[in-house]
Amino acid sequence: MKWLKRILAIALLPSCAAATLTAWDVARRLLPTAGDNVSLAFCGGYLLWLVIFVVLPKPTRTYILGHELTHAFWALLMGARVSGLKVGKNSGQVRTSKSNWLITLAPYFFPFYAMLFMALFFIAHLIWNLTAWFWVLFLLTGIGWSFHVTFTLMLLLTVAQPDLKSQGYLFSAVIIYLMNLLTILVTAGALSPTLRFADLGATAWKHLLLSYGWTLDNLAALWQHIAHAIGH
Repeated sequence: MKWLKRILAIALLPSCAAATLTAWDVARRLLPTAGDNVSLAFCGGYLLWLVIFVVLPKPTRTYILGHELTHAFWALLMGARVSGLKVGKNSGQVRTSKSNWLITLAPYFFPFYAMLFMALFFIAHLIWNLTAWFWVLFLLTGIGWSFHVTFTLMLLLTVAQPDLKSQGYLFSAVIIYLMNLLTILVTAGALSPTLRFADLGATAWKHLLLSYGWTLDNLAALWQHIAHAIGH
């Protein structure tokens, strides 16, 4: 199956380019300006965690707990049974009755604590009117996303990851990159008062067509060069 995943990973590379371009367009649109408290709060939270990550001892056990809970959460979404959660200083484990690539790779693209902050805030918002406190949601979401990015990059670059080896490194890299961008875009669409999902989808579709069109055009040109060389 790994050879099939390699082919799929290569086929998804233009989608990665399209998602990157879409995220760039969205980032430019949502750049914080004077008086834009929520965007400033998100950026402030993101930068705050970067400082904490560099200066203070790293809460690795907290990350490992989130990592294993993400495996468990996605396993439950897939209809699997979950048991035996263990969290240590340097590693963790959770047993699931079945596994697939989504369950295996979810911790690398699903920012558990950012999503937890969002869920708890919106539940509280159903009980109390927290409109005036939305900047707190954006601050915590920024911290959660920064936590996810810093720990994911650190562990991917410094510690061998059996999850990635089991799925194939190329497939894992493409899926992690693409799903992180898609999660960011969905989060932006859900939280931003000025970004509509319809506009987000239209932008993504435009870049998707351009990316695959460019790929097909260049593949055709490459094939012509090969055929010409063989003919001579």
